[in-house]
Amino acid sequence: MTDPLVALRHDLHRHPDLSGDEGATARRITAFLSQSPPDQIVCGLGGHGVAAIYQSAQAGPTIMVRAELDALPIHERSTAAHRSGRDGVAHLCGHDGHMTILAGLGRSLTDTPPRAGRVILLFQPAEETGAGARAVLADPRFAALRPDWAFALHNMPGLALAHVAVAAGPAACASVGLRVCLHGHEAHAAQPETGQSPAPVLQSLLAWVHRFQQPRADQDGRLATLCHLNMGQPAFGIAPAQAEVWITLRAITDPALAMFEHELRSVVETLGRQHGLDVQISRHDHFNASVNDPGAAAIVARAAARSGLPAGDFALPMRASEDFGAFSGASRTALFFLGAGLGVPNLHNPDYDFPDALIAPAVRLFRAILDECPQA
Repeated sequence: MTDPLVALRHDLHRHPDLSGDEGATARRITAFLSQSPPDQIVCGLGGHGVAAIYQSAQAGPTIMVRAELDALPIHERSTAAHRSGRDGVAHLCGHDGHMTILAGLGRSLTDTPPRAGRVILLFQPAEETGAGARAVLADPRFAALRPDWAFALHNMPGLALAHVAVAAGPAACASVGLRVCLHGHEAHAAQPETGQSPAPVLQSLLAWVHRFQQPRADQDGRLATLCHLNMGQPAFGIAPAQAEVWITLRAITDPALAMFEHELRSVVETLGRQHGLDVQISRHDHFNASVNDPGAAAIVARAAARSGLPAGDFALPMRASEDFGAFSGASRTALFFLGAGLGVPNLHNPDYDFPDALIAPAVRLFRAILDECPQA
């Protein structure tokens, strides 16, 4: 007989939704939760977010556990029977597994309610764009749900299967995407000096980006990545007038990222003035740093030991960003990493698939986290 949680994970994997368009996924989650109903379900939080609430008869803290609803705009390369049924959209970050773990935790809480306070299982929208957590926090209905403690996991290839990595302090880097548009004047390719080309600015800008190709501790982990570049028209007779560059900046902390962004903006605007170009810069996909509260991290570590899950060897903070960081300003939070195994495809790879073997131990771990939290 097929494990109902594995069946749910495969169903979610077959039917992925992109950030901001997770309505069908939210309905699948709600339907599954309704089979063993929580005390309350709140839908449409911050978009398509779902909150399942499990209430104790005793007063106590509010503890939130979060998973993500959205998938990625990547074509999946898989022969699995449960591979994505949507061309160019796939769960290649493991959010299908994260949702399934919370659904399993929900069943456990229906059978054995929390000892005190309440537990909120949040299925968050738009994690991949960095917009979802802030949208949930801004939703007026979330004020009544605001947790004292908040926990989230992320599966991690390269970390031994079911090993747990957690520590106080930075857990995932802050990041922001900057779209730089440069506008000058075209000229004949035989007379480029009569125009205003963005090429010299691009040359200097790319040299600046190259300085931050490897994160260094003495530079707050600053990392700059060139993600997209386009200049001019596909014609040999025209010296170009326009260019567009997409750059992602990362740093360990939010203040460090703000300084990094200010520096890049200053560099681009100065270069633009020097070469007579109009410069436009817009922000996209902004993620706050995920910073673990020492007490919350200690709870996870104790719960992992209690659950028989070994401590994992993983360098923190994770370079990639996680939209859980926005909750750090409102609650005592901990983001931890659960090993997806060695020698497996990396996250966001077209052949990545969340390991079903993680579902049961992760449900057990979250239940232990709830038990380890202070009851007052």
